[in-house]
Amino acid sequence: MDAAQLSPTGRVILGMIALGRRTGYEIKQLVDHSTRHFWAASYGQIYPELRRLEEGGLIKGRPEGSGGRTKIAYELTPEGSRALYDWLSSDAPLVFEMRNEGMLKLFFSDVAPETKLAQIRAMRSHYERQRAELHAIGKDPSEMTTGPGMTLDLGLGLVEWLIEWCLKAEDRLATAATGGVKA
Repeated sequence: MDAAQLSPTGRVILGMIALGRRTGYEIKQLVDHSTRHFWAASYGQIYPELRRLEEGGLIKGRPEGSGGRTKIAYELTPEGSRALYDWLSSDAPLVFEMRNEGMLKLFFSDVAPETKLAQIRAMRSHYERQRAELHAIGKDPSEMTTGPGMTLDLGLGLVEWLIEWCLKAEDRLATAATGGVKA
């Protein structure tokens, strides 16, 4: 298996394992505290992909722990390191995928126009919570050159823009509802 055969979840897993030996559970926890803001992965995606990556020779699992339940910790093989590097250094077009239920509801809101303002307010509230979560991660300007730091900075910038857009859209709808007179 090479970089071209990696699934999006496979890329996340290889990257997480490159940060250190991990169990499937640890990978999911790390995703939930880092990349889920822009690239999520569920247990239902992670465990089958771990098996596929191991079968493809990109990772190697080793039993870990004693006593209770045995866990499998994974590490990259040289082939896995090469596949991750090849993907990271590839000049293939970047995939931008966005699944945003608020935007989907807004798109269809003309079917129930009375819901439009509430949808935008719900979106803004969601983005404000997301902003708080991102700020809780921490933002040290001296670390803004690390991959995670730069990603955090980009995420904060996007969320700030989305909040501003929602506020402007709310204002536009309020102005339209009053016949052009600003409320």
